[in-house]
Amino acid sequence: MIDITARVQSVWRRNWDAFLRTYRVNFIPPFIEPVLYLLALGFGLGTYIEAVDGIPYPVFIAPALVSISVMYSAFFECTYSSFVRMYYQKTFDAIIATPVGIDEVIAGEMLWGATRGMIYAALMLPVLLLFNVVAMPSSLLLIPFAFLAGLLFAGIAMCFTAITPSIDALNYPSFLFITPMFLFSGTFFPLDLLPEPIQYFALAALPLTHVVGFNRAITLATFSPVNLLNLAWIAAATVIFFVLAIRLMRRRLVV
Repeated sequence: MIDITARVQSVWRRNWDAFLRTYRVNFIPPFIEPVLYLLALGFGLGTYIEAVDGIPYPVFIAPALVSISVMYSAFFECTYSSFVRMYYQKTFDAIIATPVGIDEVIAGEMLWGATRGMIYAALMLPVLLLFNVVAMPSSLLLIPFAFLAGLLFAGIAMCFTAITPSIDALNYPSFLFITPMFLFSGTFFPLDLLPEPIQYFALAALPLTHVVGFNRAITLATFSPVNLLNLAWIAAATVIFFVLAIRLMRRRLVV
């Protein structure tokens, strides 16, 4: 059984306080990254692309930029940052010495990773509105949905953190899992341009595919039954990886 109580918020609050101490560094990238991507790809490369399925190219990639930012922020927070807190700073050991349990520490880490993804989505939204590449008011749903998507990537990340022998080994999931998702999840071109086996693989095994699909429906305000499947896949995978991450980390931390 997983043992989580209200004490989980103390772990989340510890990371929130640390985040605010370096707010200048943390708040600048979500503003700058979408500007660079939109200028270089949307309005640079996009001048050679008339439209994608009738959608202007900058509008097509806008939800993908949000999805990628949520993925990166949650995943790297719960891999490299969590590993540092666990192994080098011994933060986990210090917290576990209090009434807070192991399950609550790990849950708090993942909830913080999800929160960070939501913060990044919230900071990117005004930039996308400035470029007029998202529809309102439906695009406001990007913010709460970013928490769910962030929790999914945080859970996956914590599973890797639980089984990796050293911080250098985290480069493997970064290059072999995150990078393929960045490229082949319907981010910068439609998924149906890929060979059919790769399309099936992306839908079955690449979470970003479903996140991009749902975010694109939000920003275009065009929902379909397929988006319900996206949401169901994300919700189911989030629960699975959340539970799995706690069990794997419990096995690693309990001597």
